[in-house]
Amino acid sequence: MTELHELTAVDLAGALRRGDITPAAAAAHYLARIEHHAALGAFAEVTPHAAFERADAVGRSPDRGPLYGVPLADKDLVARAGVPTRYGSLARREYVPAASDPLAAALDDAGAVNLGKTATSEFGLTGYTEPRTGHPARDPWNPENGAGGSSGGAAVAVAAALLPFAVASDGGGSIRIPAATVGVVGLKPSRGRLPIGSGFDSPDGLAVTGPIARTVADAAFLLDALVGLAPFRYATRAPGDGPFLAAATAPSPQRRIGVTTTSPWDDSEDIRVDPDAAAAVDAASAALTALGHGTDDARWRPRGYAELFRVLWRASAARIPLSDADLDVVEPLTAWLVRQGRGLAASDLLGALSAARVFERETIEAFSPFDAVLTPALALPPQRVGWYDGLDPERTFARQVEYAPFSSFVNVAGLPAVTVPFTRDASGHPVSVQLIGRPGGEATILSLAAQLESFRGPLPSPPNG
Repeated sequence: MTELHELTAVDLAGALRRGDITPAAAAAHYLARIEHHAALGAFAEVTPHAAFERADAVGRSPDRGPLYGVPLADKDLVARAGVPTRYGSLARREYVPAASDPLAAALDDAGAVNLGKTATSEFGLTGYTEPRTGHPARDPWNPENGAGGSSGGAAVAVAAALLPFAVASDGGGSIRIPAATVGVVGLKPSRGRLPIGSGFDSPDGLAVTGPIARTVADAAFLLDALVGLAPFRYATRAPGDGPFLAAATAPSPQRRIGVTTTSPWDDSEDIRVDPDAAAAVDAASAALTALGHGTDDARWRPRGYAELFRVLWRASAARIPLSDADLDVVEPLTAWLVRQGRGLAASDLLGALSAARVFERETIEAFSPFDAVLTPALALPPQRVGWYDGLDPERTFARQVEYAPFSSFVNVAGLPAVTVPFTRDASGHPVSVQLIGRPGGEATILSLAAQLESFRGPLPSPPNG
């Protein structure tokens, strides 16, 4: 008999809407799994009492929103009234917000049942999730390894079936890096696609909200729900067609796919693509060709990216409201980033923002001959917990770039991208590839990712899931 957590999120949502499963039963099942797998470090806070109250209220409501009764969790960067929200930081360890952020409130309006908060790196600043506020997020395929970040907890929760899918955020790869690390699907939407977490609510336009899921169809289903959360008061609706679940499950016309293992860091860092990552790209390219699509070298040669992104990364940290006393409590890397960011001249920031817009235009132009561009998801295999020591800021930054050089530039360009596991290494661990779309091109990359998923066949569950 299929256990509840073995259902796809699409099937679970359907069963809840039909009344085959109650919201309370779904919450109880997933809460038990969260408790059983606590050592994986997926959750920063679990709220069973509030979850059962919420599930009971949802079950008695005549409203059947798109996420009716579906268990979800907030990333620990999203404030929820009455629930400790630590932002992965000891500087906020006692903070309990009186009001919820718009995303938390909108997910409630859609009918979701919140189970708690998934772990994140401190203020979401890094591509690994090892906060001092709790345990590191660990890869369910090998718990000696970290899970990537900053949405590491969300990715682990999905990979280990502690949640049917998860809502996360991505400002430089924070959805795609952990999703690829633990072998699940991660989708970064276009800038402006969503009404909440659009990317337009910060000067750099980098961070957007998006889904992490076990299947492409589940990611598309959650994207549909996120797009419908609220009126488009704060974002410009991106071009492109929905609903996305239909795009992920319908036959696709022939597409032209660019293929590249070039990253914009190649002229400034020692980027070496692991043989398994390169082999995954080759295999995915061959599969897309076999499926009737055209593939060709993207011939992309970006320059000058490192300098602009270093400024944007430090400037984003400068916006975090931390006092001098707080800076004595936060992690050394965070303190360094904040101080560096606050020391930037206005001309430095304006120059980086201007350079980012030039990079955006040039990248879109370079990719314009293609419907999608295929790259590695990561350059290196998952790394041990503690590989990023966080004490030497420059070295930690360099290691993040070496691990995931194909992520942040997609945020700067405002493009959609999806990572999907496609091959497996010698140990059986999934190895993912990334598909980058045109502006507003989520439907196309979801369709292509679903075809790769089908071509690949089902993956086994991780041994610690």
